[in-house]
Amino acid sequence: MTDDTARAAAILKEHRESIDRLDAILVYTLGERFKHTQAVGRLKAAHDLPPSDPKREEVQIARLEELALAADLDPEFAKAFLNFIIQEVIRHHKKHQA
Repeated sequence: MTDDTARAAAILKEHRESIDRLDAILVYTLGERFKHTQAVGRLKAAHDLPPSDPKREEVQIARLEELALAADLDPEFAKAFLNFIIQEVIRHHKKHQA
């Protein structure tokens, strides 16, 4: 193994370790988020409120697009990601109302 290859392997290892840490942060952050959305779902069900709030969803998507731009992340990806999460939250809210 050349010195360049060894350096590249070391840098690759560092990047992968960072990615692994960030993946863990994402998973735990999503877990926390869903704890709150589950509580919202129970509250909505208890007070006969609709499982979705299109106005809030629209505001959240716009907010996330701004955050994505600030973070140098593709806003379309961020929007698709949030839409996926919102659909999952609505699915959970509907289960609480059933």
